[in-house]
Amino acid sequence: MGYVAIKKAESDSILLPRARWCEGFLCKLRGLTFRRRLGMDDALVLVQTVDSQTTTSIHMMFVFCPIAAIWINSAGEVIECRLAKPFRPYYSARAPARYVLEGPPALLDAFRPGDRVRFEPIAP
Repeated sequence: MGYVAIKKAESDSILLPRARWCEGFLCKLRGLTFRRRLGMDDALVLVQTVDSQTTTSIHMMFVFCPIAAIWINSAGEVIECRLAKPFRPYYSARAPARYVLEGPPALLDAFRPGDRVRFEPIAP
């Protein structure tokens, strides 16, 4: 998968029309580092193989702007939503998650803990 739309599971309404699907090590390692600003198309879904608190933790080293960090478990439930600030060494969800959605801070208005979401592949 290259890109996905993120939709509410119950209503099929679009929460985010486009996010890059990052499964590879280098894609996840780079994340949004060295970015100075983000547009709505600058969102990533960092994908792990299983739900975990450890492997879905993120750092903000060399990220020069605040981002939304949204943790989602393998059942599609939003676990936690946080504003991650530049140059902080560590953010983690309070419960295991499989996906971390990273993007512009405005995403925090669309997602709430307990929401159910699904990922739908889209053309690049």
